[in-house]
Amino acid sequence: MTGVTLKNAIKRYGDVQVIHGIDLEVQDGEFCVFVGPSGCGKSTLLRMIAGLEETSDGTIQIGARDVTRADPSERGVAMVFQTYALYPHMTVGENMGFGLKMNGVPKAEIAEKVKMASDILKLDDYLKRKPANLSGGQRQRVAIGRAIVRGPEVFLFDEPLSNLDAELRVEMRVEIARLHKEIGATMIYVTHDQVEAMTLADKIVVLRAGVIEQVGAPLELYRNPDNRFVAGFIGSPAMNFLNGVVKSGGVEVPALGRSVAVTAKLPADGTSVILGIRPEHIEVQQGAGALKADLSEALGGVSYLHLETLTGERIICEERGDDRASEGDTVDITFEPRRAYVFDAASEMRIR
Repeated sequence: MTGVTLKNAIKRYGDVQVIHGIDLEVQDGEFCVFVGPSGCGKSTLLRMIAGLEETSDGTIQIGARDVTRADPSERGVAMVFQTYALYPHMTVGENMGFGLKMNGVPKAEIAEKVKMASDILKLDDYLKRKPANLSGGQRQRVAIGRAIVRGPEVFLFDEPLSNLDAELRVEMRVEIARLHKEIGATMIYVTHDQVEAMTLADKIVVLRAGVIEQVGAPLELYRNPDNRFVAGFIGSPAMNFLNGVVKSGGVEVPALGRSVAVTAKLPADGTSVILGIRPEHIEVQQGAGALKADLSEALGGVSYLHLETLTGERIICEERGDDRASEGDTVDITFEPRRAYVFDAASEMRIR
């Protein structure tokens, strides 16, 4: 079995510590996604696993082997970068087999491995083409194929879809998900796009400032976030947050001009809290209330209605069906108490 285990992994650049004691276990055959905002340390952590960044303290294991101080070539990993890094003068087939050629692998074996990878990625018709004659998505598939032919124990992806347009991103997401199901290898994938994380991952690791905020399955993080950061990062559009105060068993929300019921076990009256509600859990009531709609994004089957509240805080609501509010309308909103999330205003931890 070939999983990846990090124990108290730390990375320092001089006196500056950027990765703060990461403990993580990625199971054999699991698709694990590191997600978080720019600068959170996700790519640094991936490069530490690859051996491209030295681990300042702690240990990294791949399978049963301690690879903390091992060279990248000895770790049994293959990395796919954001840039394709293909040799322009070589054909697709030559690019895919070049690493094996440099390691002295026999030509027949190289040809066999390239053919296998080409079959998986549907590149048979492009093996004799040069990279300049390929689309962005095809070039990225060649880069993935180059990783496959090495037969690694672990695949590492560092934002591989960032350079592609929207349509190709969706196409390549499907390709990578299919690849994982077909070969069953352990994969660790870095992205800042939470949609990619939700659609690809068996396990998501949410990072902020070099610290793990929460680890879990995609729907687990969506339904049961531990804090405001995770709640706001997972889900698109993001969760709405409104300031409130605990009062008489409910949450008084000045932005809405009323108290709302929640299912969370609330602290003492007078405690400042933050109410969270996802756009898809809000029901818009037209012709009532005092919330003004100042923008409606109509996307066909769904619209996103932007509301200005009584305190100037803003809310996004998801609307479906034929009867939708328009810009300039005055509306009210309702939601089921079980759909409301409550966070402590000071610590931003969830109150359950």
